[in-house]
Amino acid sequence: MSSTPLAESAKNANYSFKDIPIIDLSAISNKDDLAARRALAEDIRNACMNVGFFYVKNHGVPDTVIEDAFTKSQEFFALSLNAKMKIENKTTPNFKGYSPLLSGNNDPNNNGDLQEGFEFGWERFSNEEDAEGKRLDGNKQHHDGVMAGANVWPKELPEFRRAALRYYHALVKLGKSLFPIFALALGLEEGFFDDKTRHSAALMRMLHYPPQAGPVDDRVMGIGAHTDWECFTILWQEPGIQALQVLNAKKEWIKAPPIPGTFVVNLGDQLARWTNDIFKSTVHRAINRSGVERYSIPLFFGTDYDVKLEPIPGCVTSDRPMKYEVITAGEYVKSKLAETYGH
Repeated sequence: MSSTPLAESAKNANYSFKDIPIIDLSAISNKDDLAARRALAEDIRNACMNVGFFYVKNHGVPDTVIEDAFTKSQEFFALSLNAKMKIENKTTPNFKGYSPLLSGNNDPNNNGDLQEGFEFGWERFSNEEDAEGKRLDGNKQHHDGVMAGANVWPKELPEFRRAALRYYHALVKLGKSLFPIFALALGLEEGFFDDKTRHSAALMRMLHYPPQAGPVDDRVMGIGAHTDWECFTILWQEPGIQALQVLNAKKEWIKAPPIPGTFVVNLGDQLARWTNDIFKSTVHRAINRSGVERYSIPLFFGTDYDVKLEPIPGCVTSDRPMKYEVITAGEYVKSKLAETYGH
């Protein structure tokens, strides 16, 4: 229980950030250059300890895949409310499907989140191709545990499913490539997370924010102040529309605008619990006061749902005692969904 290099580094963290760092992922797939991957891991460790958010560029996801998912998302939210309510998430045991405006509330102090969404999880194409034109593994199995259950799709838009899943699999691939770098950032072997992330315990939400008017301090906003629940989130934001804000230690809301060619990555509660809060799960919110509609697509990437969220070696010391009870990842996510949507 004596102090560790990781815990000592955490003592020097400065959480009074004024902006969000941009990290180049070019070295992430260079298996022949460990030094380059360690340098990338150091950048990510600093961002995880001091901000909990960072942008990534050179991420490898094709623009055409992103644009197609965005276009099909717009088409889905343009459907009639009656059509969307046929697949409302409150009719499914696993919270997948459509969530109407103000149906969720991430901040108990607010009156609701001014957004509508569509949520889905892992599902393979039927002998179709992934984002890079490669055949997906038709024999791969997926185990969701307490979150088990099929996705639901709108019958009115047959192409919506393909565009959504093509984008989903591209983001899952990116998410899986980040775990070895997170391991290096924590001073662990690159394969530390391999047996904990065998199945893609990843949920994706397509979101639509109508423009918001009224006083700035009202109790309805795009999404209220909250932390995410999984290991990390990979977020695409519609270009040109500022909405995302991140809270620093001085209680200042720092803008995180969309930057062309990047995703926003932010840490969630699972990784914070795993690291005993050495890595930050940072409070954030979204307020769309642009005067126009806004769209975003977050992928919430977690550990396998049956994995226990026990502290990682080096994160608990005599002067940094264990902060959280041990719970499985699936139980944690399902409890948070129940709180948000009032199941």
